[in-house]
Amino acid sequence: MSVDTFTCTTANQTVNDTTQIIRDYQHHIYAVFYTVILVPGLIGNVLALWVFYAYIKETKKAVIFMINLAVADLLQVLSLPLRVYYYLNNSWPFGHFACMVCFYVKYVNMYASIYFLACISLRRCRLIIQPLRYDGPKRRRDRSWCLVGWLVVCFGCLPFPLLRRNHENVYCCFSELPMIQLSKELGVSLLTFAELMGFLLPLAIVIICTWLTAASLREKTCVLQDTGEKHKAFKMVLSCAGVFLVCFVPYHITFPLDFLTKSNGSVSPEFKMAVLHVHPVTLCLASLNCCLDPVMYYFTTDEFKRRLSRPELQDSLQLHIRGSCSTNRDV
Repeated sequence: MSVDTFTCTTANQTVNDTTQIIRDYQHHIYAVFYTVILVPGLIGNVLALWVFYAYIKETKKAVIFMINLAVADLLQVLSLPLRVYYYLNNSWPFGHFACMVCFYVKYVNMYASIYFLACISLRRCRLIIQPLRYDGPKRRRDRSWCLVGWLVVCFGCLPFPLLRRNHENVYCCFSELPMIQLSKELGVSLLTFAELMGFLLPLAIVIICTWLTAASLREKTCVLQDTGEKHKAFKMVLSCAGVFLVCFVPYHITFPLDFLTKSNGSVSPEFKMAVLHVHPVTLCLASLNCCLDPVMYYFTTDEFKRRLSRPELQDSLQLHIRGSCSTNRDV
């Protein structure tokens, strides 16, 4: 079989110039952006998981949600090499199942990140507005919310791969796979549900928590420590809002427009061209959160800064080396 058979075309199909130009543009955008965020995203989230694992018995205030957020980001980063290969080579020789897994992981990461950012904001806001003791039962409740979140997100993202169909001798992948034709009512229902539950509701939670936390800073207090805790909580909630607005708002503005252009042939060519040029950029911004989240941890979490400071890092490495040497002597 020749190399040409692995291109994203069939033997009896020709691609017009406009479609090819758009495809080349999108592949270039994706390949460059995913390559740029691959290494910092991998290092940042591995360090985040290492820090949170080391301090899980000492830290409080939404650390469990941060761990799950880092896991979601790391899952996306680990799928990027296959995406980069596809966009650089214009071919997918890894099979339809692997394509659907990578396609699915992308959206699971996005909506899991949205969910856990909202949870972090809500937890920090409640710790300030309702300063209750953060004890064992509440930690177990957070774990339950994490499990529920993963189940809802994994189930809710199933339509993304299931609405794509595969043709024999077609070696394209991801959003370039043809969509299953849906009725207008079903398409609008799915789109509305995704926008409301996956974006607008979490966005409202993040904005309300940011406003309530900021309002709590204006209250008169004579306890200096309480004021410091409020400032820390506000930094975290504001950072969550910043990541949310930069990464997810642009995508969810173009998402329904992209769905419209791919499911409705009556849109004007100019409108379709504009959406096909803008939507890949917003999808790249949605992936940027895997790099921004570790930055958020560092600047808003004291434990993260302390663990990554030079003395702490050297002590941890020395302890790790001593432990390894003791194990080897015992063996």
